[in-house]
Amino acid sequence: MPETLLNIQNLSISFKDNKVLNNVNIHVPKGKVVAVVGESGSGKSLTSLSVLGLLPRNATVQGDIDFIKKQKIIRLTDLGKEELQQLRGDNIAMIFQEPMTSLNPVITCGAQVAEALILHRKLSRAAAKKITIRLFDEVRLPDPQKLYNRYPHEISGGQKQRVMIAMAMSCHPDLLICDEPTTALDVSVQKEILSLIKKLQEAHGMSVIFISHDLNLVAEIADYITVLYKGNIVEQDTAKNIFTQPQHAYTKALLACQPQLYDKTQRLPVVADFLEEQEVHIKQAQPLPVSDEVVLSVRNVSVRYPVKKSITGKVLQYNNAVNNISFDVCKNETLGLVGGSGCGKTTLGRAIIGLVKPYTGEIFFNGENLLEKSAAQQKTCSKDIQFIFQDPYSSLNPRIKIGDAIAEPLLLNKVYTKSSVKNVVKDWLYKVGLPPAFYDRYPHEFSGGQRQRIVIARALALQPSFVICDESVSALDVSVQAQVLNLLNDLKRELGFTAIFISHDLAVVKYVADRIVVMNKGNMEEIGKTEDVYFHPRSSYTKMLLDALPQPNF
Repeated sequence: MPETLLNIQNLSISFKDNKVLNNVNIHVPKGKVVAVVGESGSGKSLTSLSVLGLLPRNATVQGDIDFIKKQKIIRLTDLGKEELQQLRGDNIAMIFQEPMTSLNPVITCGAQVAEALILHRKLSRAAAKKITIRLFDEVRLPDPQKLYNRYPHEISGGQKQRVMIAMAMSCHPDLLICDEPTTALDVSVQKEILSLIKKLQEAHGMSVIFISHDLNLVAEIADYITVLYKGNIVEQDTAKNIFTQPQHAYTKALLACQPQLYDKTQRLPVVADFLEEQEVHIKQAQPLPVSDEVVLSVRNVSVRYPVKKSITGKVLQYNNAVNNISFDVCKNETLGLVGGSGCGKTTLGRAIIGLVKPYTGEIFFNGENLLEKSAAQQKTCSKDIQFIFQDPYSSLNPRIKIGDAIAEPLLLNKVYTKSSVKNVVKDWLYKVGLPPAFYDRYPHEFSGGQRQRIVIARALALQPSFVICDESVSALDVSVQAQVLNLLNDLKRELGFTAIFISHDLAVVKYVADRIVVMNKGNMEEIGKTEDVYFHPRSSYTKMLLDALPQPNF
């Protein structure tokens, strides 16, 4: 058995009378990766924050956390603020989920990493800069010298996460805690970050605690896995045993509810199917037959943004976000738009509904050119084309009750009167799996999955014939994602709408789409039937995206 580095014993965390973590025991061996997996609210992030002493002041903590340093046991739960701060810099480091909120927007990336070196290793500014540039090279950041002087908003999400990894590695920690470090990244960048963390772990002999909601993802990096459900450990074992011989129903559910290479006619199982000890059958869901009638035609569409202007306001340089894209969408079809961050897929979706104006090309909907319509005509057309945005929280006004938010487009378009709209909204809440009594609640009172259901109800209440879903499940746990995907499929069959589904997750798109458009740097890499693109990809970029999908190797 490897030597122990960290021992969490009988850890319980409560907020007032609400116990959120119950008697958790986790053993972290030296030089090994321990993954802690569970849904939002399972207590996995609280577990990692307790190790660092970063829990909120109103948290009540019971149990012990022992860190073994040079055969000396240090009880972290007994340390004061200054002792913990020193330990956090020298021995334990953390990579947080969202690098943009972890990095100071008004300080250059290099200066932020150098600051940690100056504080903890007592280096001069010149020496700290030299080591920072070397760290940037080690985490494979392009042109480390230039990137040292760049601000966080000037680099991509994947590059920001590499800066955070460099900062975490700056003091050669014995233990690295990674809290959902790849959640907001597309699959190709995700694979690169996972590979980087694993290589650094092996090269430096570190231990790693890797927090995630995605079991398939941790399969690529973990030696041991702890599965948390509602604050309790339901299963602990080697990664191989968890994947090949899962014992608990919840573990089986997490493995089953993630889209793999399912047939189009199959319905995703959800966690409740397993926890209720029902015999699980993947339900057959007959898709709508796709018509030959073209309802949307995108012709040679290009979109560009000004990135540099003269002092007189003249545009000197453009960024071409979408380059000469053409495709048709037929009635009842779901077309998947797939690609990495910055490929232009969301910009193209926004161009279709008029939020972005193309500088060349035409977009026809039911035979009419959308780009030639007046503002009043576009408003009428908006009833027929609805957009489900990526972030449901920012799509909902925090000061408006969710029932009123769903009612708003119905009243604006004069579909219903004030006296009749409330019952219609309650019907829609029921359709998307929410109790009608939730009408008078505010957005902050709901989980991410529930908020996504609310924005789906708001978009579909107008009964549009065409719906564009922009990364509608990308921020959700795999179990909630399965519920929302099933809901969208059910509503599509019931209402008979045509759809464009935008995502960076090829497994999700494979599950929902009839045909797929693969985009890269504003260009169309390939288009074809879903099965053809997945099993016979023509583009090297498509092959790279498929190879990047997390797959257990057991």
